[in-house]
Amino acid sequence: MTVIRKIYAVLLFLSLSISPANAKLFGAENFFLDNGLQVIVIPNHKAPIVKQMLWYKAGAVDEESGRGGTAHLLEHLMFRGTDKVKGSRLNDILEQNGAESNAFTSLDYTAYHQSLDISKLELAMALEADRMQNLKITPKDFELERDIVFQERKQVVENNPAAPFSESYRRLLWQEHPYGRPVSGTSEEIKSLKIEDVKKFYKDYYSPDNAVLILSGDIDTATAKVLAEKYYGKIKPRALASKKEFPKINENLRASLKMELPQINAERLVRTYIAPSYNTDKKEIYNLSVFSKYLGEGETSELYKSLVLDKKLALSVSSDYDFASRSYGRFSISALPAEGVSPEDLNKAIDEELAKAVNGLNIDKVNKTKDKMLAGLVYLQDNPFEAASIVGGMAAVGMTVDDIEKHADNIRKVSYQNVKKAANKLFSSSARIDGILSPKGEK
Repeated sequence: MTVIRKIYAVLLFLSLSISPANAKLFGAENFFLDNGLQVIVIPNHKAPIVKQMLWYKAGAVDEESGRGGTAHLLEHLMFRGTDKVKGSRLNDILEQNGAESNAFTSLDYTAYHQSLDISKLELAMALEADRMQNLKITPKDFELERDIVFQERKQVVENNPAAPFSESYRRLLWQEHPYGRPVSGTSEEIKSLKIEDVKKFYKDYYSPDNAVLILSGDIDTATAKVLAEKYYGKIKPRALASKKEFPKINENLRASLKMELPQINAERLVRTYIAPSYNTDKKEIYNLSVFSKYLGEGETSELYKSLVLDKKLALSVSSDYDFASRSYGRFSISALPAEGVSPEDLNKAIDEELAKAVNGLNIDKVNKTKDKMLAGLVYLQDNPFEAASIVGGMAAVGMTVDDIEKHADNIRKVSYQNVKKAANKLFSSSARIDGILSPKGEK
């Protein structure tokens, strides 16, 4: 039904932008129904198609301790029917009407989506609204889907030779924070789940005032308001469970993880810093977005030019900054050592290059980086499905539509002095862990 993953469509978003200044990025319009449902409309009339995405602001971080996999299991059960739509008929109905339907669960949210002809939108809205309020979870369906989720964990996660390293690395980085949990839950947790767990999660979090509806494509705001009110407006909000306080991360954490595993074909290293997010430091995210692009995104970045092209110490190297999360963000650097280069030596070289990259920042380099980031919105504006995913993922973690639309303008305002300050602060006073994964038996 889905691949367990968190969408970081932000990466694509950060490589694209718009001109002239102060123009809207997506042209999105935003309103709320009386029951609290947020509706975001992204008009695009180039083709008679539309994407509906319903994002619930609930994911694996909202699960009770020891009940890992609840959010993902509920996602599966949402396709198991209501009194109106029995069994697994929902997907059959959508497929018969030419629609593509799917869902995914992440740490921060769960999303359900359909891509279809505009003439079938009301059908999709009726089906989605029905299961928001009328889901029926039978013991038979629960047992069946729990077994499917268990097997999915085995096949997708545990058959991945790097999974033990990835999950241990995440737990070490996030300490007691729920971001350290696997979205799938562990095998033991999945097997221990009860039908009451998913029913409670549904009751606690699947409510219109805890959701964002995205309608992107051949639709205008006036029509969207009429349809949203017709299909979602009468759904009564539930008494939501109080959102848990996220624990604070020890900024002094410095740790490392080395692991040898069979079936790993090459050594790799990764370094991750716990970084500001939209919800922890709204202003800093623009500085770090520019810095990540300059440092390690693409073959013209500082790390790639130095370590891959010039010194030939790495086969690949890149940076990645994720700020679209409900709690902390993360800034990562990953690399594959070249033949004959040890991960430890490459790590030292990365330290040297980081210092050079930060010290070498100037107005010209930052402006060139911003120009690259502000270079090509045409494709994104032509793709309502991509726009729905990006806007929905950002709105689901609390970003306002105004901030989403002004992202390009905020990038333009970034100064090289503030980029340098943000980078120095990140590297000097953020929790950090280094990881090295090697083939078993290699030295």
